Amino acid sequence: MSASGSPSTGSEAVEFEPQRFTLTRADLVRYAGASGDFNPIHWSDRVAGEVGLPGVIAHGMLTLGLVGSAVAAWTGDAEVLELGAKFTAPVVVPDDESGVVVEVAATKVTSDNGVVTIAMEVRCGADKVLGMPKAVVRA
Repeated sequence: MSASGSPSTGSEAVEFEPQRFTLTRADLVRYAGASGDFNPIHWSDRVAGEVGLPGVIAHGMLTLGLVGSAVAAWTGDAEVLELGAKFTAPVVVPDDESGVVVEVAATKVTSDNGVVTIAMEVRCGADKVLGMPKAVVRA
């Protein structure tokens, strides 16, 4: 794929611009409504603290969904064959208007017979929040 997201058959280096997403508590409420996951660790500081979390955290699948959005932006909405990661650290979302930024960066892109594999790094501040995030798309 080229940086514009179109397939490439050559051995040219591919670089994708890191994608940044801001999450606020309002986003968590909207996601809870869409997903049906109203676990109070996603909206209550008191409950999050009682269970040992550093604060209200984003839904793991919301974080993985941001990875999917980055992949779609990079590939021009190519067909996704696989998307996965391990949840390694919580995305703590403060109770303010600024929220928190999650950054998705491609670390390695390989192509074989029209199938492109994108390895990534997903961070919130200094923390890697997903382990081994990877997408496989049809170019």
